[in-house]
Amino acid sequence: MDLMNLLKERYSVRMFSDKPVEDDKLNQILEAGRVEPTAVNYQPQRILVLKSKDALDKLKNCTRYHFDAPVALIICYDNTVSWKRKYDNYDMGAVDAAIVTTQMMLETANLGLGTTWVGHFDPEAVVREFELPENIIPVAILPIGYPAEGAEPNPRHFERFELKDTVNFI
Repeated sequence: MDLMNLLKERYSVRMFSDKPVEDDKLNQILEAGRVEPTAVNYQPQRILVLKSKDALDKLKNCTRYHFDAPVALIICYDNTVSWKRKYDNYDMGAVDAAIVTTQMMLETANLGLGTTWVGHFDPEAVVREFELPENIIPVAILPIGYPAEGAEPNPRHFERFELKDTVNFI
C-alpha cells in the first residue's frame, strides 16, 4: 500500500477476532521496530511479546485496555543504554521507544492486522507482573490481532485540524 494511503486508512482497532497472528507476520512487525533508527543508534528498545494465556492474563492486571487481543507487545526502553542529551541530560529512551512503536503500528496495518497504542496502563503493575528490572521502562502497549467483524474507526478518527491550525512557517 502507498504510505500516505496507509497513514490515512490505519485506525485504532479495539475489537479483535479469535484468529491467531501468524509468527511470520509477528516477526515482520518486530523487524519493523528493529530497523528503526534510534538516537545515536543506541537501540535501547526492549520489547516483551505476550502470546501465552498466562502472559495475556497478567496484562489484564496492568490495563483494562487489552481488548482481548491474541498478541500484545509491551514496548520499553533500557535507561542504562539510552542516549541522554548533553545540555540537560534529557533521556531520549521514551522517544526511541515511541518511534519503534509507531513503525510497528504501521507494519501491523500494512500486514492487514490491527492495533491501537495503549498509553493508559499502570507502569508499576507492568514492572511487577513481568518482573522487569528497574532500568527497563515501559512506554506503550500494542494489542495486535485481526480486526473483528464490525470493528471500525472511532467516529472522530477522521476529524483532523487543518495544517494552518497546527503548523507555523517562520
